Amino acid sequence: MGIQAESLEKTYQLMKEQLSHLVPEAELRYKAELVYEINRLKKERGAVILGHNYMEPALYHTVPDYVGDSLELSRIAARTEGDPIIFCGVRFMAETAKILAPEKTVLLPASKAGCSLADSITAEEVRRLKAAFPGVPVVAYVNTYADLKAEIDYCCTSSNAARVVQAIDSDTIIFLPDEYLAKNVARETGKRIIFPAQNGEIQQVDPGELRNTLIGWHGKCEVHEKFTVDDIQRVREQFPDAIVLAHPECSPEVVEASDFSGSTSAMIKYVKESQAPRYLLLTECSMADNIWAENRDKEMIRMCSVRCPHMNEITLEEVLDSLRKNQYRIELPEEIIRQARRSVDRMLEIA
Repeated sequence: MGIQAESLEKTYQLMKEQLSHLVPEAELRYKAELVYEINRLKKERGAVILGHNYMEPALYHTVPDYVGDSLELSRIAARTEGDPIIFCGVRFMAETAKILAPEKTVLLPASKAGCSLADSITAEEVRRLKAAFPGVPVVAYVNTYADLKAEIDYCCTSSNAARVVQAIDSDTIIFLPDEYLAKNVARETGKRIIFPAQNGEIQQVDPGELRNTLIGWHGKCEVHEKFTVDDIQRVREQFPDAIVLAHPECSPEVVEASDFSGSTSAMIKYVKESQAPRYLLLTECSMADNIWAENRDKEMIRMCSVRCPHMNEITLEEVLDSLRKNQYRIELPEEIIRQARRSVDRMLEIA
């Protein structure tokens, strides 16, 4: 992955060939200079760049050594020999890389790059849930910070959440923090779901009501919660042959109305292998551009204008500064790394 060119002009030509239908000429010229310098410095330093599927096309297709979803990039972080690791994603992803490769320097090319889901729950709130439901195993979506991962039993991603839940030998499971993912997993695994936390308080639940139950939390992704069934219906009216793909962080109603639901990597694979002429992706909108860059014969319906403001903080300029200045370094306490590693390792074993 990435563009390895011997000159600035060759870098520009390669970018133009792949991205001219997505990126204006003046922007291509400017960004080619950044890409060439990043790749030169990356090689000089022995660094490895990981890029999430939500990165903008001029970054996604040019500088990462590896691209993928949270699960794929977690696995790569655990085995890569490159140092430093430049993680083009949001903070919880870079923290996961540090958990799996604590001896490496992990850099996040943004000063914050947060996440609405990760910000929706704290480690203290997890401790309160565990106290209210003693002995109940806790599963948390990878979209959480390291101190929370240290409090749980299992981590999961959107691609393996149902598998993780099914692998746990317990009638009741706490599943955090994404309300919609929890509801979609409950439907897929045949479990009922309850939300005992209301207005900051955890309501008492009759133990008899906890059979075959997921205990959820009211966290949402600020991007995926914007998509509606009406969006799908309007597209189907205009493009009856369109295939609709929804991320599992969308509401259950949107997932039900779609043709396919899966992780970002599963969506990319679906489009590559499908013969349909056009697609609507209900997820962060840069990903549709990234897919189109590699599948020019397939139309990505341009309804979407929803960008993740946190992913959008990662730019080529910030990646270059990260390499030059060793910023922004991910630092975690050893005890947090040790405890969080257990939940992430359990996820990787199941996956």
